[in-house]
Amino acid sequence: MLRDLRTNYQKSELTEDSISSDPFKQLETWLKSAIEEENSEPSAMVLSTVDAKGFPESRVVLLKEVNSEGLVFFTNYNSKKGRQITANSNVAVNFFWSKTERQVRIKGVAERISEDSSADYFKSRPIDSQLGAWASPQSRIIENRQILDENFTLYQQYFQDHEIIKPPHWGGFLIRPEYFEFWQGRSNRLHDRFEFCLSDDQWIIHRLAP
Repeated sequence: MLRDLRTNYQKSELTEDSISSDPFKQLETWLKSAIEEENSEPSAMVLSTVDAKGFPESRVVLLKEVNSEGLVFFTNYNSKKGRQITANSNVAVNFFWSKTERQVRIKGVAERISEDSSADYFKSRPIDSQLGAWASPQSRIIENRQILDENFTLYQQYFQDHEIIKPPHWGGFLIRPEYFEFWQGRSNRLHDRFEFCLSDDQWIIHRLAP
């Protein structure tokens, strides 16, 4: 059954004339299209890190900002991904938007953003999400769901009389890209692929065979 699942991609193309010379602008253009096409979770990206034994680990996180320096997401610094990035800051991310038939792969180096920037974003989150950041010992082994519910209630009661502040173990990472690949699905599996490689602060562009 799985071997019979096929999609013939033919919604668009990516050419030397149409692709931006700036990979950040190209990413923003495709993100905008993904949002307009109502892709489910258009900001979702698969983040891959490396554990202490050299095995890659992947999970989906949400992109919260793209700027001239890179891509920003937020997490618990004590989570598996947070601890792995602290030990090895080389990461990879992958976007896939089915409705626009596009994929973006990025490799780069992650670093923590400033505490002030993390605190500003934390304040913009829904209150329940703020409380959840306090309640969950992310990636730690817990005995049951009741522990999470009790923690949430505990912090909910505590912060009724206190201002909710950002936990010290929670904040943002900035991924500084060193490599981009833009993939546009095409018919007959002859997809359009372009890579951007950073060399002496310049982006070198190549077309790749599919």
